Amino acid sequence: MTITPLIKHDYLAKLAESGKRADGRELNEFRNIEIETNIISKAEGSARVKIGNTQVVVGIKMDVGEPYSDSPESGVMTTAAELIPLASPDFEAGPPRENAIELARVVDRGIRESGVIELDKLCIEPEEKVWIVFIDIHIIDYDGNLFDAASLAALAALLTATVPAERFELGENYPLPLKEPPISCTSVKYNNVIVMDASLDEEEIAEARLTVATDENGDIRAMQKGLSGSFDVEEIKKVIKSSIDNGKKIREILYKSVGK
Repeated sequence: MTITPLIKHDYLAKLAESGKRADGRELNEFRNIEIETNIISKAEGSARVKIGNTQVVVGIKMDVGEPYSDSPESGVMTTAAELIPLASPDFEAGPPRENAIELARVVDRGIRESGVIELDKLCIEPEEKVWIVFIDIHIIDYDGNLFDAASLAALAALLTATVPAERFELGENYPLPLKEPPISCTSVKYNNVIVMDASLDEEEIAEARLTVATDENGDIRAMQKGLSGSFDVEEIKKVIKSSIDNGKKIREILYKSVGK
């Protein structure tokens, strides 16, 4: 660790030990969340989410294609993430790198495992033709906690998406069939302190990361552990509790943004 990160680590660690953070938030408090929908006219659904200074745009596109052989009567969902170089000096142009693949995987898992998209209702002709839902994530500005910002933007975009049946001469357009969405909340651990919605500075010194997606009943729908550090059982329970509490607040913000 070089001098600058070491100084930053010591400063943030000392603050956390006294229950404080550099931006004045509580340890389990999220930054301000803003959601704007229908920002891309040519997409089936779209949204921009800002969590603090982190900004993510998600577009939903749909096409007609063949189903997977093991689910011949279900639609298909695919998720991809692009870390635009302008968003951070650490992002590079070119094929998706490990961090972009991990981000897409975490968002995909939260949506897929909870069955947010009713894929069984996206079958056009069994074994022949189904709707394919493409979730494209674009990072516009990176200041920590891409997982929650990307997940929230994906949900907001899906909740405003329309199946483009008319374009494919398959009848009238209709809303994408969806179930209640899970809300992802991410915590990181450094110097034996756990904080939610980490800023970029906090992420840079994080030893472990845990993303928990919970539904409206507070049930866990997906979990993703990251980085080389670990959480003990009590710490995991604490993270889950904070994720449920914050998930309720974030869900209200999400529903308000889509007029639900």
